[in-house]
Amino acid sequence: MDSSAIALGAPRNSSSDDEEMEEEEGEVIESAPPLQIGEERVLGALRIKKKMLKLGTGYETPEHGAEATVHYVGTLLDGKIFYSTRDKSEPVTLTLKVDEVRAPRGLGHCIMTMKKGEIALFTLPADQGYGAEGCDNVPPDSVILFEIELFSWIDVVDVRRDGGIIKKIIEKGDKNGKPSDLDEVLVRYQIELLDGTVVTKSPDEGIEFCVNEGHICPALPLAIVTMRPGEKVKLIVQPQYGFGEEGRSSSGNINVVPPNSVLNIDLVLVSYKPVIDVVGDSKVVKKIMRDGEGTSVADDGATVTVSYVAKLQDGTIFERKGVGEEEPLVFVTDEEQVITGLDKAAATMKKGEKAVLTISPEYGFGNVEVQRDLAKVPQCSTLIYEVEMLDFVKEKTPREMNNEEKIEAANRKKEEGNLLYKNQKYQRAAKKYSKAAECIENGKFEGDEEKQVKALRVSCFLNGAACSLKLKNFLETTILCSEVLDIEFQNVKALYRRAQSYIEVGDLISAEMDIKKALEADPENREVKSLYKTLKFAKAESDRRDAKLYANMFSPSKVSPHFP
Repeated sequence: MDSSAIALGAPRNSSSDDEEMEEEEGEVIESAPPLQIGEERVLGALRIKKKMLKLGTGYETPEHGAEATVHYVGTLLDGKIFYSTRDKSEPVTLTLKVDEVRAPRGLGHCIMTMKKGEIALFTLPADQGYGAEGCDNVPPDSVILFEIELFSWIDVVDVRRDGGIIKKIIEKGDKNGKPSDLDEVLVRYQIELLDGTVVTKSPDEGIEFCVNEGHICPALPLAIVTMRPGEKVKLIVQPQYGFGEEGRSSSGNINVVPPNSVLNIDLVLVSYKPVIDVVGDSKVVKKIMRDGEGTSVADDGATVTVSYVAKLQDGTIFERKGVGEEEPLVFVTDEEQVITGLDKAAATMKKGEKAVLTISPEYGFGNVEVQRDLAKVPQCSTLIYEVEMLDFVKEKTPREMNNEEKIEAANRKKEEGNLLYKNQKYQRAAKKYSKAAECIENGKFEGDEEKQVKALRVSCFLNGAACSLKLKNFLETTILCSEVLDIEFQNVKALYRRAQSYIEVGDLISAEMDIKKALEADPENREVKSLYKTLKFAKAESDRRDAKLYANMFSPSKVSPHFP
């Protein structure tokens, strides 16, 4: 009996949808306590019995696709041995496949319940052994036993699920996550042909590159994003993920690769530096050189203390803060106290974090030339900031404030919003008004405080609606005006601004209703009267368009000649 040809695993039962919703064959659900030495248990629906002979170590077990190294002895119920790997000096390596149908089908499921170093005795019913056919030395319909010792296993992953890149995990990495396409990775590798010819290898110290920029062949970045730092793997790479149908000629430190070559790659992910697209358009990119403390980041409105060295792309230093005798820079995020790119990146940083920022001109100094402390920054310059977040103090949240503090914070943010509105910075003004309203959204306010809060909320919603109108965000305008009208149902400004928004989106009926309500509350309001004229003109235009449309629909040229 050739052990390398033993097929492991059992077929999936797909006879009905109901059965598929139940426990899949091959899946062992151990809700009971772990087996102790001498204990026996039936494993799930397969009716395989497992008796523990020696406890293993750790908590992991091999999965489907793993290459497991084992010794096993197969016996009949009368004790007769029909197969044993212990007759050989070395254990055997088997590939575990739950979808394999060849006998003994249950052996793979047995191994997938075991921990490293474990020895167990399994009793397999006939349908999980050699079935009605039997085999050499195993009569038909025989219950069989396997005593198995699991030495180790290698997890095997089909990276692209098409057989093009098979990854065998030789050594697992740590738990610190996997790199993404933007990240900068440090790897070591050796690439060989199937005959052992070395195609190329990295320097002993490794090589750094950004994943999305690729390196050597397509397989490397595709495999790297599935790995963890410290992970060592062997890749089997088909030509479409290697050097393709044409191969490649020798150049530099890469030797010739014949056409349609399958590659073996030994690969180690040494480490990686996370790279964050701060604003989502790849124009402020943060590469984390050293992670900070905990999980808390500065956020908008925090008072931050940073040190940095600011450079042009050619290496010219134009500013230093907190380096040498220079004092660190203290500023409040989201207050336009520094360039936008530094502001937005600082709000994402943890205390103690070090990062390199690459800031496009749109988020730097734009298309103007500016003189900084140490050098001029030419117009349209991309900037490099090496930043360390020394400390930050976050704003108090409304939950952390008493009523007096909430009202004070809301008033302050509203005034900041007013200043921004006057300077035509409507997006930032809208954000301030929203934060002001959030400060007083919850809490028990009574007497004068209740009156203050009501007036503040109305003012913030109205001002926010005015910003939304300027930004042509008409849905947000209607939402904010409706918030006001829930508090003061005849508020003329809310009715007026909501009517403006309705006209802009073509809801003339709703606009007319709001205008009439506003005129009932304030019949002499000139702005509302003017808007009513605008509405009447819009209705007249709409009626003309409708009339023209219907006229075209029923004109003689559009009527069928067979129409009576």
